[in-house]
Amino acid sequence: MVCLALEDRGLPKILKSGCRAEDTKLRTADRLANFVALFCIVSWRVMWMTMVARAKPEVRPEVAFTGAEIAILDGLVADRGNRRAKPGTVELYLTKLARLGGYLARKTDPPPGNTVVWRGLRRLADIQLGSDLATYG
Repeated sequence: MVCLALEDRGLPKILKSGCRAEDTKLRTADRLANFVALFCIVSWRVMWMTMVARAKPEVRPEVAFTGAEIAILDGLVADRGNRRAKPGTVELYLTKLARLGGYLARKTDPPPGNTVVWRGLRRLADIQLGSDLATYG
């Protein structure tokens, strides 16, 4: 029941603030349907990653992140200053991702929320694209 309540509040908020769905200027129903379908998938991933890190913080990061994402996060964000998260856990990598999105990770801060995870994921995707372009041309 709690999971359903979180979905009712969480997913629409991610769609509205993360996707900025209201700012799009899509003129046809087909384009709007494609937009909503794509961002529902991305929004679900953001919410799922956040919930996994809260419910099972000790699981391996490969559950939620690809190998390339883990490598980029390791190269960009230091392991220290990540709210006492244990090394090699999904909690550590979600905190690193959230730090890309503006999360400060102070000792007194609450766990990262969907908004900073969304921003971090968007930034990580841009960095990964740049890395792929540099590697493969």
